[in-house]
Amino acid sequence: MSQPYPGPPGYHPSPYMGPPARTYKPLRQITVVFLVLMVLTTLVTILQAVLMWRSYDDVKRLVYGLLSEDELSRGVESIGNAGPLLDLVSLLVPATGVFFVIWLWKARENTEVFAPSAGVTYQGAKRLGDGVHRREQGWVIGSWVCPIVQFWYPLQVVEDVIRASEPPTQPGAAKSSRGLLYGWWAAWTTFWLIIVGGSGFALVSFIVWVVRLVHRKEVADATGDYVDIYDLQSFMVRTALGVNIAFTVAAVLLAVAGLAIVRLMFRTNAWQDERMAPPFTDAPPGPPQYAPRPPDFPSYAPSRWQP
Repeated sequence: MSQPYPGPPGYHPSPYMGPPARTYKPLRQITVVFLVLMVLTTLVTILQAVLMWRSYDDVKRLVYGLLSEDELSRGVESIGNAGPLLDLVSLLVPATGVFFVIWLWKARENTEVFAPSAGVTYQGAKRLGDGVHRREQGWVIGSWVCPIVQFWYPLQVVEDVIRASEPPTQPGAAKSSRGLLYGWWAAWTTFWLIIVGGSGFALVSFIVWVVRLVHRKEVADATGDYVDIYDLQSFMVRTALGVNIAFTVAAVLLAVAGLAIVRLMFRTNAWQDERMAPPFTDAPPGPPQYAPRPPDFPSYAPSRWQP
């Protein structure tokens, strides 16, 4: 049975050799998948906005009670057909987000391949080569779901990854991408504010409309007067118009955010690939070069034979 080499005197192998070295992971495939999902999400969202505008006149006539039975049946059918489209949007958006987080996680790991941080801190941030990661790697996921900080932590994580990916041959390239980065974040956060805020506004408006309608009917039953709901009908029409406008703006913002982040992802991929590429030169190979000999350097060349 063979025995391990004992090593030099005084050598004691450590039972813990540290974590294994990270390996570089190309990001092109995950980026292409994200691009396909982002395009599908944007197209379906824009299509939904178009359908909402096409049905706006029918919504107004429905609120004012001007639809015939056939028109009412067609309206109910169109609403039913719009349901699967909204379901598709609700599935595509989180799926696209998951693939982006996967890309961001791998891109962050690649920056550790360039220059391992080894836990060194600098003014409260982890030092990493030419850049600084202000957050630990766990925030690549946690920054999107933690309340309050989700409004700026994800931006910091993405910005630090881009800065750490900047190739040494292009100094200042990360700074030139700030406009694209901040434009993406502004469009993305505004999109979600509109979606969440608009949905809440529509729900509250409907509840208010129902409460006011019930109150009007109770008052009319008590007094025997006619129930005038024209102003309530106008309120619902204005609410529907506001929802359509908000959803259209959100669809445009989603398209802008998608275009900006895809450009940033492909740019970051190219930078990381450049940093991992082996050095090369286009100069043709020539004869080996030697340093000049000093005058007093002895020569061992054989002398010419003379008869």
